[in-house]
Amino acid sequence: MIDLSHIEKIYDSPSGPVRAIKDISLHINRGEIYGIIGLSGAGKSTLVRCINLLERPTSGKVTVDGQDITAMSESQLRQARKSIGMIFQHFNLLSSATVYENVAFPLRLVNTPKEKIDKKVTELLELVGLADKANQYPSQLSGGQKQRVGIARALASEPKILLCDEATSALDPQTTKAILQLIRDINAKLKLTVVVITHEMQVIKDICDKVAVIDKGVIAEKGKVLDVFTNPQQPITKEFISVLLSNDLPVGFREREVHQEQFSGSILLIRITFIGESANEPVISRLIKNFDLNVGILFGSLDDIKGVPFGRLIISLDGRQLEIQEALEYVQKQNLKVEVIGYVSRHDSAHQ
Repeated sequence: MIDLSHIEKIYDSPSGPVRAIKDISLHINRGEIYGIIGLSGAGKSTLVRCINLLERPTSGKVTVDGQDITAMSESQLRQARKSIGMIFQHFNLLSSATVYENVAFPLRLVNTPKEKIDKKVTELLELVGLADKANQYPSQLSGGQKQRVGIARALASEPKILLCDEATSALDPQTTKAILQLIRDINAKLKLTVVVITHEMQVIKDICDKVAVIDKGVIAEKGKVLDVFTNPQQPITKEFISVLLSNDLPVGFREREVHQEQFSGSILLIRITFIGESANEPVISRLIKNFDLNVGILFGSLDDIKGVPFGRLIISLDGRQLEIQEALEYVQKQNLKVEVIGYVSRHDSAHQ
């Protein structure tokens, strides 16, 4: 649906050229919710604005629905943009216009007959849950309601693509969750291709099928959200994910020195990641049953990514070296990701 081929964007500045985007190539399939995540200034908003040519790339090609829009004339581009809706962080509503008028605005620009406008606006306000707010003004709405108006307006021209540029960044967590659910519902009902720009990994986890991590103008990592989330390769990706999945040891163990070899009075700490069906496997009970070890559960979490169960445990193994080694080999043969953290003192030396 969307193909970005070797996109570069260079801005002029008093100190010389600034390369905001550097040779980015990306393919987004029809009907996907594709996330692009990066820190402030990484180039993610510039990249999404290149998709509808609000920012024209310095070089490279943008293909949307089989058409090279970088080669289009201005009149052809205006026509092509009708198939690309966009919602913004700060809503961009007309403050002097009612909710109805805001949603009707793009339809009036192309001289749509009044009867069709009435029908379309009524349908869209129903879709976004604002059927009773048609005659209110933006100043009378909450942030979440304003964004729903923005979404309805973006859908007025019946686009095939919806670009969401930090669409939930100005909202509280509960409202963010509701807006993301609405975007997910719209994606399913209308079969839209959705591109989500964000700096929040929670947004990516909650809504996206695939993700690209952008860092200093380049794609650092990309792939299915489940794959990237459970097995990040690059430091920037690990940094984003650590906000949701802390790799810190439990509080009582953070001050203890970690060793790679067993020593007297030590226990082994391991981190286990469960994905999919393996999340339902009774691994810990089998360890306790099959090996002469004391097994402690120090930390545990269970979540899901796009409906796939995803869990993490930090456990301790206390016993003879041979038993610990055999238990490790057993766990590593299961459908699990196993990380050996190391050996720590069984007791906190500060409290001995």
